[in-house]
Amino acid sequence: MADPRFFARQGPFSIGELARMADAELNEGADAALMIRDVAALDAAGPDDVSFLDNPRYAETFAASRAGACVVHPRFASRAPAGMALILTPAPYMAYAHIARAFYPPPRPVPAIAPTAVVDPTVALGEGCRIDSGAVIGARAEIGAGSWIGANAVIGEAVQLGKDCVVGASASISHALIGERVMIYAGARIGQDGFGFASDRSGHTRVPQLGRVIVGDDVEIGANTTVDRGAGPDTVIGAGCMIDNLVQIGHNVQMGRGCVIVSQVGISGSTRLGDFVVIGGQTGLAGHLSIGSGVRIAAKSGVHTNVPAGTDIGGAPAVPVREWRRQLAAVARLGRQKKSEGESSPESD
Repeated sequence: MADPRFFARQGPFSIGELARMADAELNEGADAALMIRDVAALDAAGPDDVSFLDNPRYAETFAASRAGACVVHPRFASRAPAGMALILTPAPYMAYAHIARAFYPPPRPVPAIAPTAVVDPTVALGEGCRIDSGAVIGARAEIGAGSWIGANAVIGEAVQLGKDCVVGASASISHALIGERVMIYAGARIGQDGFGFASDRSGHTRVPQLGRVIVGDDVEIGANTTVDRGAGPDTVIGAGCMIDNLVQIGHNVQMGRGCVIVSQVGISGSTRLGDFVVIGGQTGLAGHLSIGSGVRIAAKSGVHTNVPAGTDIGGAPAVPVREWRRQLAAVARLGRQKKSEGESSPESD
């Protein structure tokens, strides 16, 4: 169902092949040789398409779907329409991700250097790289094999990118060492000065920002996100982190492996995140905090204190999520009480 002007489809694949890709099983009686040509949403899929059900809210849509095959948890198998082949797995969304990537694999760069790109002669450029129009790569930079530098992107002096990285259009990178298979989306800013200055009555004096940005393998950094370089210690983004669009990461921040940071989050300087921390959108974290591994922070929270590992928190100021829910319930009760008192008051007539 994807627009072929923008997305190149592979396949077709048999449902037996798709089940193997997803490490899943077919339902009893399914024809493993049935050919599937595309992926599609439950309500738009046809007999040649595969879809998926992960959210129980869409169980009725699943029951009415015309999809030829569907990736689904075994507990929903009994609700499938007659004749639909089922790819059964306890993790349907992950399985669908593997299947969708088979039909629509990430595009590979066609090796070329555009005539209008500016590549310093001292750049170490790996094999199979693509450098698009208007890109600038500074002296002594190293670009790993198979990497793709988008139009008008700027790679500063001595920056290092590992293999198979993608730098989106108009992104800029300086003072940074980037791992392999890193995706940096359009307009991102990596390695600019951190927000550091000394102040007195005479004004503000900038403190030199002498650190770097270190990005691990398999990281994604979203469009128009900014990652400041360290003031002395480095700013570190751990391997496998997923950072959404419009995120601000301050100087000296250190993130562990596999963190997920949703859009419009701000992380102030010198805060440390453990592994697999999840931060909901529009959350703000004060500086110099320690956020333990596995912490989950609800959207629109304000975090001002350290958070122990494995804790779920929410609110502003953020508190353990059960306490936050009690607070919300108490405010709702108070609102209902005030409304009831107003309706019963003689002055309200």
